[in-house]
Amino acid sequence: MRLPLSIMVALSIFLTGAFARGQPSEDYERPPISYSSSKPKDAIARLQAQLAAGQLSLGHDDREILQTLLRELRIPPESQVLVYSKTSFQRQRIRPEHPRALYFNETAYVGWVPSGLIEIVDIDPVLGPVFYSLNPGAYLTNSPRALARDSNCLQCHGGTFVRGIPGIFTRSVFTDDSGDPLLRQGSLVVDISTPFTNRWGGWYVTGRHGNTLHRGNVFAQEINDQLKVDFRPGANVTNLSVFFDIGQYLTNTSDIVALLVLEQQTDMQNILTKASLNCRRMLDYQENLQRAFKEPLTQEPSYDSVKSVFESSALELVDHLLFKDEADLPPGLEGSDGFQQAFKAGAVRTSGGLSLKDLSLRGHLFNNRCSYLIYSAAFRLLPEPLKHRVFDRLSHALRPIDSDPRYAYLPADERARILEILRQTDDELKNRL
Repeated sequence: MRLPLSIMVALSIFLTGAFARGQPSEDYERPPISYSSSKPKDAIARLQAQLAAGQLSLGHDDREILQTLLRELRIPPESQVLVYSKTSFQRQRIRPEHPRALYFNETAYVGWVPSGLIEIVDIDPVLGPVFYSLNPGAYLTNSPRALARDSNCLQCHGGTFVRGIPGIFTRSVFTDDSGDPLLRQGSLVVDISTPFTNRWGGWYVTGRHGNTLHRGNVFAQEINDQLKVDFRPGANVTNLSVFFDIGQYLTNTSDIVALLVLEQQTDMQNILTKASLNCRRMLDYQENLQRAFKEPLTQEPSYDSVKSVFESSALELVDHLLFKDEADLPPGLEGSDGFQQAFKAGAVRTSGGLSLKDLSLRGHLFNNRCSYLIYSAAFRLLPEPLKHRVFDRLSHALRPIDSDPRYAYLPADERARILEILRQTDDELKNRL
């Protein structure tokens, strides 16, 4: 349905007036999302209640507190990756000999600098990532605000690097030998399409990757504004003790496979958040117009502008679910057994043992290229009209014959495996694919 020009002009004047009256700068801070003022439904709310009731003791120092948090959030210590670029709000504590550690599972991320704050991101199925900080010193002195939602994180994670949403991401930057980023030389937000050779500037990386170089484990210089860096010393590193005292941390790795999994997962999560927030906002926009014009209220998109957002969101979701445009991985890729075992431990499998978490590491990351975040609450609670469109596109992409040529990079046997996994491991997927 196309709105008459007079209505569109009136609506434009109304919105312009609203902005002039000092509305928040990000759309997600306005109704119906109201991100910062909405109460999350995430695991951290449970932890806060337990702490307030004295039902949970975190430990006696920051390392013990970290380990307790990881255990409560079911995050494996083997997921540890280490970043030495000063690109966090704890930048004064970060340096190459004192990197920031990150730990993650499918729904939560924890950052820690020894003797510093513990940063936590938990995924709310509607709001997306919600950011918290825990001050170990405040906790040890019984402060009731030791674990609290932290709006400071939104300075970077609130739309600066991932536009229009509260986002989670990894960056690749050149740094000098103190960890300061050389931003004139560029900064990349890594997604699944980022070439292997451009990844991990400012990160420690353990594991083997053959003759292909990446940007990790090395420092750069600027000489007359020109970048000078040799990537060869950072290749195929398996021991970080030459850089710093690894005994400060929970494991001795910053695993290359963990980094690859982290990057594709944060990319997929951002697409889920973007689709969810945009479509919820458009449904609210449609309802307001229907009420104003005394039209029947519908949950199915009826205006062209609303339909367009739903169609583009479904296309982007399916592209990312099926790893479209994934960058090639080099031959000889090997990571630690510890991370891979921890990662696959929670996999749901078919009767024949197939899973979306089966790693390939031969050219691409997974054997069955469909994101395991299709099982997540963030996916399950997407607006129904959006899910309907996603399932239609997935069905077309994965059908054995006459499949969508957009996904021709998936061979027939892989499409069949993905479809088998989805149908066998989730009742909703079984009924809708």
